[in-house]
Amino acid sequence: MAPAKTLDYLSQEKTLESSFVRDESERPKVSYNDFSNEIPIISLAGIDDVDGRRAEICNKIVEACENWGIFQVIDHGVDSNLISEMTRFAKGFFDLPAEEKLRFDMSGGKKGGFIVSSHLQGEAVKDWRELVTYFSYPIKQRDYSRWPDKPEGWKAVTEQYSEKLMSLACKLLEVLSEAMGLEKEALTKACVDMDQKVVVNYYPKCPEPDLTLGLKRHTDPGTITLLLQDQVGGLQATKDNGNTWITVQPVEGAFVVNLGDHGHYLSNGRFKNADHQAVVNSNYSRLSIATFQNPAPDATVYPLKIRDGEKSVLEEPITFAEMYRRKMSKDLEIARMKKMAKEKEVRDSEKAKEKEVRDSEKAKLETKPLNEILA
Repeated sequence: MAPAKTLDYLSQEKTLESSFVRDESERPKVSYNDFSNEIPIISLAGIDDVDGRRAEICNKIVEACENWGIFQVIDHGVDSNLISEMTRFAKGFFDLPAEEKLRFDMSGGKKGGFIVSSHLQGEAVKDWRELVTYFSYPIKQRDYSRWPDKPEGWKAVTEQYSEKLMSLACKLLEVLSEAMGLEKEALTKACVDMDQKVVVNYYPKCPEPDLTLGLKRHTDPGTITLLLQDQVGGLQATKDNGNTWITVQPVEGAFVVNLGDHGHYLSNGRFKNADHQAVVNSNYSRLSIATFQNPAPDATVYPLKIRDGEKSVLEEPITFAEMYRRKMSKDLEIARMKKMAKEKEVRDSEKAKEKEVRDSEKAKLETKPLNEILA
């Protein structure tokens, strides 16, 4: 069923709808604009110069992947005019009236389109975001009917953008392959027929941003993700299991790169799968464009190389489809348990209030004179 309301409507309210309110332990700990410079910003200028800066650049990328699983790249070779055009079209889509966006709703199991929140079925709490998503690789499987047709010209720009981002992703995977002592195409080949999903996220202004998240804490399931974010800020990362969070500094024209679970497993855990989330604010809406480079569903997930003295992080090889299914099942089970715990908390609270009323009435009765009780 298509969502009845878009977030632009809900953002006009003074209070946050309860379906978006997160448990206190999941609420933001750091502001959307409390920026940190801990995430490396790496210039790729000279990365193809084998006798020049390539070794230095590669070392920085490997170090970032070992420590965080997330970094930013500049001087990446993607034309700034193309980036501006892609951003303009993405913003134009979310500026459309609700009924135009809802023409592309993802109800009925459609593969691609528009949705509010996109929270997992069974989760009690929604994310404060809207998104439009579509698949751009493999090219032969593109379903243009699920790509937005407004603003006019979106298709041509996305095709160019997708091609450039796929090339950049493969270039970065070459670096990690070489760092593992493998041929440079090893990680890309492990994806079999790499797919690419484009997700355009829109985070409207939120009436009570301290109570919710734009996108809950997670790791991406795929191989490598490239994210273009605007200058508002809101992407956050943690490397200590959520004890501390940092807000990634927006850099004009940069791509945030993060490794997913697949990349983590292929490296036998050497490279981190970036643990991240998105927060929102009451001052500005925020836009980001993510391209997820994922393996084919039947691609094998297992370390490509296990160093001496190490054990495999996986018990046995599995397909990416099975890995993804297990991840989603685990997330759903966690969501189910949280929902049950919250419902029990509500029931216990109601019982406690009922008992308090009964005890109060009983106390009043016990202090009344006998003649009043019998009257």
